[in-house]
Amino acid sequence: MEKEPILISACLLGLSCRYDGCGKTYAGIDGLQELCAMVPVCPEQMGGLSTPRTPAERRGNLVVTAAGTDVTEQYERGAEQTLKLAEQFGCRAALLKEKSPSCGCGRIYDGTFSGTLTGGDGVTARLLLEHGIEVFGENQLDRLKERLNGRKEERSE
Repeated sequence: MEKEPILISACLLGLSCRYDGCGKTYAGIDGLQELCAMVPVCPEQMGGLSTPRTPAERRGNLVVTAAGTDVTEQYERGAEQTLKLAEQFGCRAALLKEKSPSCGCGRIYDGTFSGTLTGGDGVTARLLLEHGIEVFGENQLDRLKERLNGRKEERSE
């Protein structure tokens, strides 16, 4: 039986693509590869940004760095490339890094660089949602696993 392909933020897999260049392991990810075929993505890198890079946050429709540089174009390019991968692999869901100006879904930093969260989606999360791809944050991993287990049972019947 073929596993469903799921986009996943590469940083959630411990790859050193975060803005600070560090890797971070998320324990909840363990066992996910048994339920799906993971397709790692880093929209920021795919948009042409370096690692490490200056922190950025959404400010309205723009994405700006802490130094005030507008990096919206790179974030939009990365979102488009991520969508292209999702379409090529047939991904109908994504597990993305919460609060990110690219991957955050539901809540993101407010653009003041004060650590304040506000309602909203990152550039990539928004584009994926607009194209019917279900987006989960790392704190919704149990919901994603339930969804995958449900689909697995549907396919085996």
